[in-house]
Amino acid sequence: MFAAFRTTRQSVLPGFGLTFGYTLFYLGVIVLLPLSALFGRAAGLSWTQFVNAIFEPRVLAALRLSYSAALIGALINLVFGFIIAWVIVRYRFPGRRIVDALIDLPFALPTAVAGLALTTIYAGNGWIGGLLAPLGIKVAFAPLGVVVAVTFVGLPFVVRTLQPVLQDLDAELEEAAASLGASPFQVFVRVLWPELRAAALTGFALALARGLGEYGSIVFISGNLPLKTEIAPLLIVSKLEQYDYGGATAIAVTMLSASLGLLLLINLLQRYLSAANNGTDELRIGIETR
Repeated sequence: MFAAFRTTRQSVLPGFGLTFGYTLFYLGVIVLLPLSALFGRAAGLSWTQFVNAIFEPRVLAALRLSYSAALIGALINLVFGFIIAWVIVRYRFPGRRIVDALIDLPFALPTAVAGLALTTIYAGNGWIGGLLAPLGIKVAFAPLGVVVAVTFVGLPFVVRTLQPVLQDLDAELEEAAASLGASPFQVFVRVLWPELRAAALTGFALALARGLGEYGSIVFISGNLPLKTEIAPLLIVSKLEQYDYGGATAIAVTMLSASLGLLLLINLLQRYLSAANNGTDELRIGIETR
């Protein structure tokens, strides 16, 4: 019995102490050390200097555009990413594998190449921009172009997060609910959504984080007009080029703090939804056993 217990405890990697120590060391060097250096640099600024750097009209406009565009793009991807994941998982059609592979294209495509491609397509003389221009819709060199760029780079996060959850869902549950008279909307709200909401929130958070930090695909399509289409990451680069290290650090710390707060809030909400979903599953199992 003792030998059987030891065989179940065997691991391919070394013991817990060594692997856990390496994990802490790696995270400390790669993640915590650069972030602590950033906050240490910001600590060298006085409170007045920090506030003046953040509440500059150009900085406020860049932060507003970055966060609003990332939020809108994440919400768009949440809706259409779910539809794409549903089609790939639930239907069989010619070219399905090709469509599935195209989802990962924003991962592999260099951001500068993506920005040039989007600018070419959505410019006033582009394939899509030429059709939208007579309608008075300007995409390239406008805030709408920033939304298009962050939507493009954030789509794979939502699809790849929802796809495995949809694959694990049993279609017989939907058929049983429909046979009991449930409408498609009721099936989605009461059967599908409780299983998908944690994964959907995770995909939304990842797409939002990617949109906030995106740079290469935006600088081309936005036009980089101060107070209009300038994003916060680009403004940080501009501050560094002007040797305004204090201003660049203040903007970076503000973005980092706000992003960490949003991710913490989303993770807490995700944990709450997961706990509620587990409670619902236990109640369902108890009812079935009775």
